Amino acid sequence: MNKTIKIYIAFLVLLIVAIVLIDINRPKPIDWTPTFGINDRIPFGLYVFDQEMSSLLKNDSIEKTTQTAYEYLDSQYYYVGDTLKTDKARGTIMSISQYYDIDDESTNELFYFVEQGNSVFLSSTLFSDKLKDSLHFELDSEMPQKDGLNLSIANPNLNTKKYNFNNGVGSMFFSKIDTLTTTVLGYQSLNKEDKKVNFIKIPYKSGFFYLHCQPIAFTNYHLLKEDHYQYTEKVASYIPKGKLIWLVKGQTGEYISSSPLRYVLSQPALKYAWYLLLGGIFIFMIFNAKRRQRIVPIIKPLTNTTVDFTKTIGNLYYQEGDHQNIIDKKIIYFLEKIRHDYLIETTTLDDNFIKKLHLKSGKDINDIQNVVRLINYQRSSYNQSIEDDLIEINNAIEKILN
Repeated sequence: MNKTIKIYIAFLVLLIVAIVLIDINRPKPIDWTPTFGINDRIPFGLYVFDQEMSSLLKNDSIEKTTQTAYEYLDSQYYYVGDTLKTDKARGTIMSISQYYDIDDESTNELFYFVEQGNSVFLSSTLFSDKLKDSLHFELDSEMPQKDGLNLSIANPNLNTKKYNFNNGVGSMFFSKIDTLTTTVLGYQSLNKEDKKVNFIKIPYKSGFFYLHCQPIAFTNYHLLKEDHYQYTEKVASYIPKGKLIWLVKGQTGEYISSSPLRYVLSQPALKYAWYLLLGGIFIFMIFNAKRRQRIVPIIKPLTNTTVDFTKTIGNLYYQEGDHQNIIDKKIIYFLEKIRHDYLIETTTLDDNFIKKLHLKSGKDINDIQNVVRLINYQRSSYNQSIEDDLIEINNAIEKILN
């Protein structure tokens, strides 16, 4: 190794070390991703809310579950005779997420759960169509301004003070509700004149749904910013007392692979078989990398010699001058063609044959009569045909065939 290469290698190593040191020492950018993860300490995680739940919520007991609502509630049911009971699952189910990510089966279970006299608290920027149709509400959106939105509670007993949320706030609000049954619990506004509903209470059978459009209020950033925690406390005060089940599936940092090999890698035998297959392919590629395939010879496609053959036969007959032989072959070919194409008997070429061929082929009857006349003449003639006879009968036949 010469001196120049050593200098280049040393320079490259120093450059890499410098880049690593600079990257380690520079301040890490703030991650504003709205994960709503209970273990995330980034601005829009729920770590603070998870730690302070006991002071924000006045429930007798709080249970967190990573199961879906369907999985959790289904395990709580039991039968007394033929009657399905849910006494084990009593209280309130809560979900706080950026989007409504509860599947349809779980949504059905929530409706049944509320029907038994329980409650469900959902804080999300979007809700499913099934909820909208069953609870008779609609959503709309408005673009937040730079100054953000002012969030407030409708109940004057809880103080209707407006709290300005200017970071991460959602744009959705309830644009249509059933005013006969739905209770408005909170608002959001862009200015003093503007007021949109963002928190409602909807009765369903023997229970209630609490729907809130600003889950950002429960995140670390707003719980630690100024007096925003007071708004969150007021919203949380509407959650009924008793047992609280918090659905945190997908919010605890668990990772579910979407790879099609997920099942294969989860089974030890299949996993080792897969790795063995990959290792075998890798070894095969190494040992065969330098092997070359032999030259594949170029095989020319077979030429169509039909035209050349025809020319050769034609020249042979022409040189021999055997016009009668050619006429006989033309007639044989013509009659075979008539039998094949029109299914007409060609034993006797009479007026009946002429009529049938005219009707089936649509050819001029004069041309058919002419070709029949020439064929009959050739068959009955004992004279040697000349070139003019060949040309004449060939033209007559071509008129019929073409």
